[in-house]
Amino acid sequence: MEESLCSIEFLEENGVFVAKLQSPLGGLREYRGISFEEVLDQVMIELQQEFEGVL
Repeated sequence: MEESLCSIEFLEENGVFVAKLQSPLGGLREYRGISFEEVLDQVMIELQQEFEGVL
């Protein structure tokens, strides 16, 4: 059985990259940065911390 662990949406708004991350544990949150890599790093760190020891 498959279960969705999180939902991530990446956007670019007027030169600013935005990630919208939603998960059952952390709820809905948003990250912004001037580069895609910066935002991706923020999302990866957040998910590592959230799911550490859960999976």
